[in-house]
Amino acid sequence: MEPYRIKVVEPIPVTTRQQREAALKRVNYNLFDLRAEEVTIDLLTDSGTGALSAAQLAAGMAGDESYSGSRSFYRFHETVTELTGYAHILPAHQGRAAERVLFTTLLERGDLVLSNTHFDTTRANVELNEAEARDLPCPEAKNLDSTDPFKGNIDLDALARTLSGPDGSRVAVVVMTITNNGGGGQPVSMENLKRTAALCRQHGVPLFLDAARFAENAWLVTRHEQGYRDRTPGRSRRRRSAWRTAA
Repeated sequence: MEPYRIKVVEPIPVTTRQQREAALKRVNYNLFDLRAEEVTIDLLTDSGTGALSAAQLAAGMAGDESYSGSRSFYRFHETVTELTGYAHILPAHQGRAAERVLFTTLLERGDLVLSNTHFDTTRANVELNEAEARDLPCPEAKNLDSTDPFKGNIDLDALARTLSGPDGSRVAVVVMTITNNGGGGQPVSMENLKRTAALCRQHGVPLFLDAARFAENAWLVTRHEQGYRDRTPGRSRRRRSAWRTAA
């Protein structure tokens, strides 16, 4: 059984088949136009769907909401710096807002962005800047019966061909999503990340991490990748300079 007790519950709507059919017809089958009260089990996103612990609720009440210089920010800054090694941390209220800032800065019309799989908001922000978002998932990702532990990997052969081929000059950035959210939340191996970084360095292309699920990815690496069982998510300073990260 789960080692916790649920303290807060929220009622969910229970609709009939006729109500669901009518709602879908009303919005012309565009699920984004449904009202929340018309959805019983919402699989649109996993963001914000987990229950908060008693400690998290208490921390929220004790948080410093000062407009500037709050102790909550400095605690956040210290933790992120400890994990990444970066001195400059720019919080954003949501991932899609961070993507907007990133891609309006990096991209120009006609650029090409490569990824193991673009998340839907990532793709939208790339295309809003009139650039092309191209997915290069590994072959194992297409086999639903495969038990490969790292089906979130990028296809390294396809990445190498693209970077060295006719489209290579168009590649503005490579984005690795960990875990591969658009690919079913599958993890990415450290070996795949290292080889991706090496290819990017070879061709002078920046590598960014969409690290929204880095903790889950790190945990799965410790379980399934040789040599990482006793490692922690913290990284040595010697290797930090090889990466750029985007929240």
